[in-house]
Amino acid sequence: MGMLKEFKEFAVRGNVVDMAVGIIIGAAFSKIVSSLVKDVVMPPIGMLLGKVDFSQLSIVLREKTDTAEAVTINYGLFINTVIDFVIVAFVIFLVIRQMNKMKRQEEPKPETTKACPFCKSTIDLTATRCPQCTSELVEQVK
Repeated sequence: MGMLKEFKEFAVRGNVVDMAVGIIIGAAFSKIVSSLVKDVVMPPIGMLLGKVDFSQLSIVLREKTDTAEAVTINYGLFINTVIDFVIVAFVIFLVIRQMNKMKRQEEPKPETTKACPFCKSTIDLTATRCPQCTSELVEQVK
């Protein structure tokens, strides 16, 4: 029973759920980027390079026979996949960069502690007596 409870605590922890949502959205985003590269970006590039269809580029290692399929190295598909990766990596970079900017703009939390003027230990801002050296603290009026 203890292991089941421990697993439940792990599975419903916020960061695990966030990670799962991120993976699902990332997979869907990957399909969109793949379509963008295959259907929008590569046709004009292929046309500029002499009407080349990158998905058809390959090196034939062994021709097709009656009993076996052809053996090919599909470097055109690899080029498409590399371009997919570069676009996804760039978009993720932009998202992380924006998140970091938003984090930096958060207001700093107000101080809740101060140093005792006598023993220099850390004490609560509202303290009237130091718990370490028992000195009475005089409140400064602002």
